[in-house]
Amino acid sequence: MPVDSRVRRVAVIAAPPVSMFNLAIPEMLFGKVEIDGCPGYETVICAPDPGPVTTTGGLDLVVPHGLDAVAGADTVVLAGSGSYTDPDPRVLDALRAAAGAGSRIASICTGAFALAEAGLLDGRAATTYWAYSPLLAARHPTVDLQDDVLFVQDGPVLTSSGYAAGIDLCLHVIRTDYGAAVANTVARLALVAPVRPGGQTQFTQTPLPPERGVSFADTRAWAMEHLDEPLGLADLARHAGVSVRTLSRRFHAETGVSPLQWLLHQRVERAKELLETTSLPMDAVARAGGLGTADSLRQHLLRRTGLTPSAYRSTFSRLTGGGGVSGGPATGDPLVLRVTPGPETE
Repeated sequence: MPVDSRVRRVAVIAAPPVSMFNLAIPEMLFGKVEIDGCPGYETVICAPDPGPVTTTGGLDLVVPHGLDAVAGADTVVLAGSGSYTDPDPRVLDALRAAAGAGSRIASICTGAFALAEAGLLDGRAATTYWAYSPLLAARHPTVDLQDDVLFVQDGPVLTSSGYAAGIDLCLHVIRTDYGAAVANTVARLALVAPVRPGGQTQFTQTPLPPERGVSFADTRAWAMEHLDEPLGLADLARHAGVSVRTLSRRFHAETGVSPLQWLLHQRVERAKELLETTSLPMDAVARAGGLGTADSLRQHLLRRTGLTPSAYRSTFSRLTGGGGVSGGPATGDPLVLRVTPGPETE
C-alpha cells in the first residue's frame, strides 16, 4: 500500500494571553517536515478573535484566522495561556467539535486546563506543568493526572508539561505520523534533542557551572555512533573521563534519566528507524540497534509501543509496498499510548 503523502493540517489555537514560546513550537517543528520534497503539514494559527492577540510577555501578535480554522484540522494544538483557569467558551466549543469530528487534540503546558474543562480529559491520562498539577487535580478530579512526565498520549488526546516539553510532544506527533526517521531529521534541523520518552521526569536539573566546564553532550554523540556495540556505564564514563559514579549523577542531572535508560531509549529509536526505512531481518535490526536478539527487540518494542516488530514495520514502513503512517496498528484501531520510562537494563 502506498505511503499516505497528503498534507496534514494542524490548527494551533492562541487563547490570549498566549505564551509566545508555546505558540512558536508547533509552527517551528511541523514546518520543517518534508516528505518526498513536499510539506508534510500545513500549520494555521487561529484565535477566538482574529487580529491583535495579547501574549504573556505583554506584546501583541496579529493572528489573522478565527476558530473556524479548527474545522477539518487533522490535529488541533492548544498553546498555553495565562487565562488557563477561565478558558474562553468559544475555545471549549471548538475543541469539543474537533474531538467529535475525530481530530487529534493536543495541549502544551497550561492548555490542559481547557481540555479538561471541555471534558476531553475525563478518565484519561494527562499532564501539565508540575507547578500547576495540584490545581488541575483539584479542579478536575476525573483526570488521571500524571504529574511527573514530559507528555502523555491517551487515545487521540495528548498533553505535555511545561515549555520545552511541547517540543517533545510535537516530535512525538511527527514520529506517529511519519516515523522515527522523519522526526529525528526534524530534531536535527531544529537543533533540539532527538525524541525523548514521554515518561521522562519533568524535574531535569543542570547544575551551574558544570564540573570541569563541560557537559556529556560529546559522550552522548559518541554513544549514538556506537549503539550496535555492548556499551555500559564503564564505557561511557571512560569516554567522558569521569568515574562511573560521577557519570551517573551528572548524566541524570543533564538529561533527567539514567545513562542506561538513555541508552535503551536510543537503541529502541534506532531499531524503529531501521524497521521503517529498511527491509533488514529482525535479528539484523536488533543487532544494529544494540538490542542483541530479535526476542529482545520484540520485548522492548512491545513495552514502548504496544506493537511487535513486524506489526510496527507493517504500520510505519516507508518502503514501497509498506503500510500507512496513520499512527495506529494495521487494523485501523486507535493507538492508546501511555508513555512510561523503561527499566535501567539493556
